[in-house]
Amino acid sequence: MAKQTKRRTAKAKPDKETVVDQAGYTVLARRYRPSQFKDLVGQEPVARALMNALENNRVAHAYLFTGARGVGKTSTARILAKALNCEKGPTPTPCDTCDICRSISAGEDVDVLEIDGASNRGIEEVRELRRNVNYRPSRARLKIYIIDEVHMLTKEAFNALLKTLEEPPPHVKFIFATTEVQKIPLTILSRCQRFDFAGIRSELIADRLRLIVKQEGMEADDEALAWIARRAGGSLRDAQSLLDQLLAFQGENEGTKRLTLEHVHELLGTASEDQVVALAQAVLEGNLTQAFAVIEEAAGKGMQLGEFLDQIIDYWRDLMIVSCAGSECRDLNISNKFRTELSRQAKSLSLDAIVAGLDVLASTKMRLRGSGHPRVLLEMAIVRLSRLRELLPLGELAQQLTEWDRTEKKTAEPPLTPSSLRPEPSRSVQTYTSKAQGKPDQQPAITELTDANLPEVWAQVLDTIGPMLRHQISKAERVAIFGPKTLVLQFSSSYNLDHCQQPERVDRIEAALKRITGEDWRIRFELVERPNQGGSPDESPTMQRQKEEALKMPLVKRAIEQLNAQIVKVEEGFGLTRPDNTDSEDDDV
Repeated sequence: MAKQTKRRTAKAKPDKETVVDQAGYTVLARRYRPSQFKDLVGQEPVARALMNALENNRVAHAYLFTGARGVGKTSTARILAKALNCEKGPTPTPCDTCDICRSISAGEDVDVLEIDGASNRGIEEVRELRRNVNYRPSRARLKIYIIDEVHMLTKEAFNALLKTLEEPPPHVKFIFATTEVQKIPLTILSRCQRFDFAGIRSELIADRLRLIVKQEGMEADDEALAWIARRAGGSLRDAQSLLDQLLAFQGENEGTKRLTLEHVHELLGTASEDQVVALAQAVLEGNLTQAFAVIEEAAGKGMQLGEFLDQIIDYWRDLMIVSCAGSECRDLNISNKFRTELSRQAKSLSLDAIVAGLDVLASTKMRLRGSGHPRVLLEMAIVRLSRLRELLPLGELAQQLTEWDRTEKKTAEPPLTPSSLRPEPSRSVQTYTSKAQGKPDQQPAITELTDANLPEVWAQVLDTIGPMLRHQISKAERVAIFGPKTLVLQFSSSYNLDHCQQPERVDRIEAALKRITGEDWRIRFELVERPNQGGSPDESPTMQRQKEEALKMPLVKRAIEQLNAQIVKVEEGFGLTRPDNTDSEDDDV
């Protein structure tokens, strides 16, 4: 019985150890957290500045670390705390072996207090902090406060912290970390030494991931690690978390521990680079059937269309970079084996068209967040991308409009004349337009302007002054010779008259007359009233007087001009003097 009990105990022991190992698993982002300044990835300037401050005994009482997520702000704060409190310090290279260094690395040291600014953001928490700063550290050299996401503190909390932050006790140091430095008051910024943490380059992230995979006893393709690094967006912590997930997914899959790019796309539900390149090629060729087939395949495999759109945006961004800087640019999302195809596609589109495509994709991404029809929005974006070749830049469009207007001034079209002047195009008109038809040396014939040929000459003038001015001039009621070398244009609408008698338009008409007649003519404009507005002979004197007074009113006058109307009846009391009672029976007409 004793042997059986012992055997059972021995058999149960591995199961217990397995449970302990599973419960005590630490994620890669924590296990591979930098412990020395030299281990910081992509933050060499910050590390060098802090190490020099430690060596020269110029450590400030307050630091502010700002930058995107996962770039090393909190890790740097812990390394600085270890460097200040290490038993062999202060030193730029803490030992990581003494009890203080180990407890700081684990976040358990009693003298290094890590505070979450989002959870302790009120004035009461800051008042408690102010009371505690007066107590000396328990065992270390300094008491250090690390406040993460410090921008979450309230305005009152910041104000309560000002005096303590400016003149803290000699045994206290403050280290603040934030991702939104613009939310921190200037009064706080002026009391801290600020260090900006830059986003980490993809190459550096991939190198660190390669080292982690090796230490984990696994293998991974360089393309897979490069894709993870690019997807992390400059955040090493995001890349480590994603790698941890992928390694757990891979495990002993297919009898190998190698992580490939296909496994990455399979787990994350993203499209392969072949699919992205094929979709781009179909769009550039205008083959929407093929483009929709690629989207159908992606949706059928359960891919997230939002992720697919992000990949298309990255590819279009690569097209822009290649179009500007060439295919040798290092900062591209696409792998090297597609560089040739990317360069060829970039040359098939203008830079303006590529930028317009990015605008289309970016706006689609914004609309995708609150929509229940992501596929429809993605297909709409693909259709718009396929029409990029039909778009014209604003500068080119403005230039074409200018050239069109200039050509219109020189090119004759079917004349648009007043209703009283409808002459047929004459030989002189054809002679004048021959310059626009390929005979630049032929000059228009000189025609003397008389009452007899006025309709014909005026038609030539209308053909040479441009379509917009011609349209307004054609609304003249009458065109006639009035005095020596003077033409009079009569309008019944003050709006048309005001438009045509602007100095630059008058100069254009007079210049056209001089080209055709060879003489200087002057243009006069007159505003005339339409007939039958002054009353009929059978109206009573009172009615005629009322209509005359009504015609003097600006509102009535404007309505007659705009609506081509006439006065039929004047109601009593319409802003007029009451008529005599003797003639009241004739008020209505």
